[in-house]
Amino acid sequence: MRNEELVIVEMIKDFSVPRTKSLMCFCERLFRALPLFFALFLLQPLWADDNSVQDAGPVPTEAASSGPLPQDADFFPDEAPPPDTASPSETAPAAAVQGGNTIEKQRRDTLRFGTETEIANLIQTLKDEKVSYLDKDLIDIAQNTRNRNILAGIFSFFGDMGKTGLEDRAIRAVAERDQEANESVAAAIDYLGKVKAGGAVDCLEELINSGESRFLNAAIRALGRAGAGQGGTQQSDAKGSGDSGTDAGTDRADKTASFLLDYYNNGNPSDDNKREIVVALGETGSKAAVSFLAGLVTNSEERTVLRMAALDAIAKIDDPAGLDAVVEAVSSTDPNVRSSAVAALGPFSGEAADNAILEGFRDSYYRTRIGSAQAAGKRKLVSAIPYLQYRAANDDVPSVKDEAIRALGAINNDDTTSILASLFSERKNSDRVRVLAADMLLQNAADKYGKQVEIELEEARSKKQTALYNGFIRVLTTAKSDSLKDLARRYISGGSVIEKSLALDLILNNQFSDLADQVRPLLDEQKNGVSIARKAKNTLEKLGLDSTP
Repeated sequence: MRNEELVIVEMIKDFSVPRTKSLMCFCERLFRALPLFFALFLLQPLWADDNSVQDAGPVPTEAASSGPLPQDADFFPDEAPPPDTASPSETAPAAAVQGGNTIEKQRRDTLRFGTETEIANLIQTLKDEKVSYLDKDLIDIAQNTRNRNILAGIFSFFGDMGKTGLEDRAIRAVAERDQEANESVAAAIDYLGKVKAGGAVDCLEELINSGESRFLNAAIRALGRAGAGQGGTQQSDAKGSGDSGTDAGTDRADKTASFLLDYYNNGNPSDDNKREIVVALGETGSKAAVSFLAGLVTNSEERTVLRMAALDAIAKIDDPAGLDAVVEAVSSTDPNVRSSAVAALGPFSGEAADNAILEGFRDSYYRTRIGSAQAAGKRKLVSAIPYLQYRAANDDVPSVKDEAIRALGAINNDDTTSILASLFSERKNSDRVRVLAADMLLQNAADKYGKQVEIELEEARSKKQTALYNGFIRVLTTAKSDSLKDLARRYISGGSVIEKSLALDLILNNQFSDLADQVRPLLDEQKNGVSIARKAKNTLEKLGLDSTP
C-alpha cells in the first residue's frame, strides 16, 4: 500500500474513534503545551524593540477642552456650527504632516494629482475655511478641464465667495455649452451673475434668445445682475469717449432692462420665466422698468407671486415713481401682496409711506408685521419705536420678534439701545431674543456692552445652556471692542476648540497684535488640530505678523 493510502487509512481511523476518547486526547495535548505558552508570554517584552516602545504614544487629536464643548450651533435650526471649527472633511491625522509635508503642499498635490471626488472635497473645505491661497491653482485647473464635478465646484466656490478671475472661462463655457456638461454650464452662468460680470451681457442675451429651457431661468437671473455690473465693452467705450463709468453702468442697465422687457412681451416666456424676468429687472436697478413693474403691482388680476416680485423689484430700484403703486398695494385684500408692499416701503420717504408702515404693525397677517419692521429699520423710523418695542416683547411669532429687534438695532438711538439692553439682560426671555438683542448691542455699543455679554456667556456655560452659549459665541465673533481683549487672551491659552476659534476672531477683528505670542503656539497642528492651526496662521498673516511655527 502506498504512503498516501496509509495516511488516508489512519485519518479514517482517527475519525472513527469515539468522541469522548478524542476529547480526552485533545485536552491531554493542550495540558502538555501550557508550559510553552506561559514561557512565551513571559519572554515577549524582552523581544520588543526598545526604540519603538519608547517612541510610541497616542496620536494627537484636537486640543483638549477646558470646559464643556458645545455641539452644533443649534440656537437657529438652519445654522451650521462655527465655520472654523474642525470638521471630519478637513481634519487629518497629525501623522499625516511629516518631513515638511505641510497642509498647503498636500492640498496642492491633491489639485495636481487627485481624483474629481478628492478635489471636490478640497474645494468644499476651502469654502468652509474662506481661504484664497489656492485661487491661482484653481483658476489654472478651471482653464484646462471640462470635468463637470471639478469645473462646477470651482465656479461655485468662486461665485459664493464673490471672487473674480474666472469670467473668461465662464463665458467660454456658455459659448461652448454643447461641449460642456450641463452642470458646468449652469455653474458658469450662476458665477457670472454673482460677480456681476458686465462683460457677459452679450453671451447671456444670446443664450436667452436661443430658447434653451435647460438654462433659461438661470440665464435670466444672471443677466439682471450682470446688467448692473462693471466691465464689458460698453464701459470701456464710454470711458474712452469721456463719459463716466457710472453713466456707462446706467446705460448698460437700461439696455439690459429693455432686452428683458422685450423678451417678456414678445418672447413667449412661461409663467416661471416671467417671474424671473421681473426679479431680474429689479436687479438691473434701471428706472426704465418702474412703469412696467407698477402696472403689474396694481393689476389685481395678475398672479400674486408676480405682483410680489414686482413690489420687491420696485424697492430695489428705489425710484419715487413707484411709490404710489406700493402704497396702493398696502390695502390689497391679498395678505401676501400687503406684506410685500409694506416691506417695499423701506427705501421711500414721506408721510404716506410712514403711515402705511405703522398701520402694517396692526395687520393680523404676521408677514405684514414683518414687512413693517423691515421697512421701519431701513427708514430708521423713530415713530415706529413703540410699535417695535411691543412686537419684540409680545408678538407670538418668533420671526416677527426677530425683525423688530433688528429694526431697533438699525434705528440705533438712546431709546432703542435701552430697549435692547432690557431684552438682553432679562434672563426670562427666550434664548433667541437675548442673543439677537446682544448682537445688536455689540454692533452698536460694544465698548459699553461687551463685558456684559462676556458675563452672560460664562453664565450660560456654567449652567450648560448650550443653545444660549453657542448664540453668544456666534455674535461675539464679529464684535469690535478693546474691552474684549481679556476674553481673547483667556480663551487663546486655555479655552476649548470653539473658544480658541472665537479668540482668533476677536484678535483679528480688533487688531490685537500684542497677543501674537499667545497665538503662535496654536500653529502646532499635532497639538491643536488642523483647523485651529490653519486659522492661527491666517490670523497672523492678516495681521502682517510672522506666522512661522
